[in-house]
Formats: sequence, structure tokens, C-alpha cells
Amino acid sequence: MIIVCPKCSRKHNVSPDAVKPYIGTGKKLTATCKSCRHRFPVLVDELFAHKGEPEPPKAFKARKICVTLSKGGVGKTTTAVNLGSGLALAGYKVLLVDTDTQGQSAYMLGKKPVAGLTELLTQELTPAECILEARKNLWLLGGGKSLAGVKRIIDRKSFGAEWTLSEALAPLDRQFDFIIMDTSPGWDQLIVNVLFYAKEVLVPVALEVMPLHGLAEFLKSLGSIQKYRKEIVLKYIVPTFLDTRIKGPQSLYAQLKKLYPDTICPPVRYNESLTEAPSFGKTIFEFAPGSTASADYRKLVRIVSLNDKALV
Repeated sequence: MIIVCPKCSRKHNVSPDAVKPYIGTGKKLTATCKSCRHRFPVLVDELFAHKGEPEPPKAFKARKICVTLSKGGVGKTTTAVNLGSGLALAGYKVLLVDTDTQGQSAYMLGKKPVAGLTELLTQELTPAECILEARKNLWLLGGGKSLAGVKRIIDRKSFGAEWTLSEALAPLDRQFDFIIMDTSPGWDQLIVNVLFYAKEVLVPVALEVMPLHGLAEFLKSLGSIQKYRKEIVLKYIVPTFLDTRIKGPQSLYAQLKKLYPDTICPPVRYNESLTEAPSFGKTIFEFAPGSTASADYRKLVRIVSLNDKALV
């Protein structure tokens, strides 16, 4: 018997024998979702009345989160990979989409995909053939150099070019809880496609002067997208490379908190493990689970998932 949490739509298997004594009593049982800890009433009589009917199709779509900033070297891929892997560890089904020509997401996860986003966009292969299972609950749609050719194909389209990615990923929307998109630096047609597909934007910002300038420029560009697509919103600003030994980064973090109080997240502190983990093909949770960086990304997972109990 399946009970669905009304808050996060997670499905829970419940033994019919556990609730049979309450049939016909009219009593409401209270269930607690193992994922988001939401408590909700269960009508036993209605459950058994519908038992045997085919299960309705999944009603909700994945949360689509774009990890982006026009400036390079701010920790976009590191954040996308560790956020995605953290959500997977918390029990959510996650698809990590790499839209960068460098294809570093696969390297960080220690994988070498034979197909990826290019083959999906060109329709050479089906979505199932393009996706690689990287970890339990975590799937990867890899990027790479071949995406450069895809960008040219998108540029040649005379109509609806900005919806190319959305059309290709549409069959996957209901298969995952989260779709996390890693992006390349700069501003091109593929970034525009990502922003026309995503609904939430997460911006990693290194606590240095130039990345902060890049944030201001990116927000202007995002504003131009929002004129045509009201659904997309800046949800999270994640300060990265916070070095607590010097005053400069802490001062910049204080400024960010004043400027963006509603979207600022706790910072990710500078930690050598973040630079060492990719060479072993491991996430920060696997390489250095007791590090400050692991603790910081655990906080981010709890914030994004709206689940205070995730990865505690």
C-alpha cells in the first residue's frame, strides 16, 4: 500500500496489516514523512477503497536548479556536484546535467560517460541511453567538448532556439526530485537555454572583488531573461572560498548579507579537501566527510531541500 506525502510527494510503502484494525472506525491516523518530516493525516477507509486501482501517474515535476555565474573559478562545478550528491545521500532522486564544454562534473565523480547531453540534444540517442548512474540516487547527463557543436546548431535556429534544452529534457521532468544544472562561464545561447528551462537559480560567488562584480553583471542579464520568463527566480547566493584567517573575505561576506538578505546562504569555507577530492573521483562527503567543507555543503543541502533533518 502506498501513502504519498502531500508536502514533498515522496512515496512510502505501508503494510496493510498495520492499518487494518482502523478500517471502519472513521479514525484519522497521523503519518510522518521519512524524507521531509512533515506530519499529515491518513484516511484509512479511503486508502482501502482505492486499493487495487492503478497507481496514478507522478503528479509533480522535478525542481530545476541552475548553478551559474558568468565569472569562472567561483566553484560552480564543485557546488553543483556536491549539492547533487548531498541531495542523493538524503534520499532524493537527482539528475546532474553538465552543460559545460569542459565536462568536469564527470571527472569529479570519477566517471567517463560514453554519451551525454550532446547526444540527447541532437536526438542521436534516447534519454535513457544518455544518462549514467554515477551514485545511488544520482544520475549524470555529461557535458564535454562536443557541446561546442551543439551551440552552433542552436544558434542557427530561426525560431524557438531558447527552448531547445527544455524540449530535450521534458521526458525527464517527472523522473527525478531534483535536476541540477552545472554551467560554463560566460554568456551564450546554451546558458540562455538553461535559464529558460530552470526555475531556480543558485549563484556561487567567490569572496573576491571580481566575482562580486560578475554577480552584479549576471543579475542584469538574468533580469533580461525574466522579462520573458517570470517563473525563474534567484533563490540562493552561496559565498565560496571563505578564508577565516584574513579579514577581506569576511568583510565581503558581510556586504553580501546586507545586499541580499533573503537569498544569501551560509558560506562554504576554504578547505584543501575540495581541491583534492576531484583527483580521486570523489565528492566531499566521500573524500573528507568530517571536514568543514563537508559540513558547509550539508547545510546547503538542508536549505535547498527544505529538510532540516537531511544529512544530520
